[in-house]
Amino acid sequence: MGNHMKNLIFLFLLLQSGLLFAAEQTVILSISGMTCTVCPITVKKSLQKVAGVKSVTVSYESKTAAVVFDDQLTKVENLLKATENAGYPATVSKNTH
Repeated sequence: MGNHMKNLIFLFLLLQSGLLFAAEQTVILSISGMTCTVCPITVKKSLQKVAGVKSVTVSYESKTAAVVFDDQLTKVENLLKATENAGYPATVSKNTH
């Protein structure tokens, strides 16, 4: 098999797997239940455990969490579930692509 054919097969497999279309997403979660300065630590740890999460910044002052994640590995619903399971239900404040 020639190199050109191998490249085409590789490209086809990438397209099928969805890896070429993986996108980094950023979502801002509103977490009104954070009542002390230790709460953001718990929230951050819960979000960091979600597969596909690349970074988490939690602000006690604004009661928000900015989460950057790979949308091929996780979804916003999983992030919301993670904070809820940690005792801090959240809502989506802003979702960007």
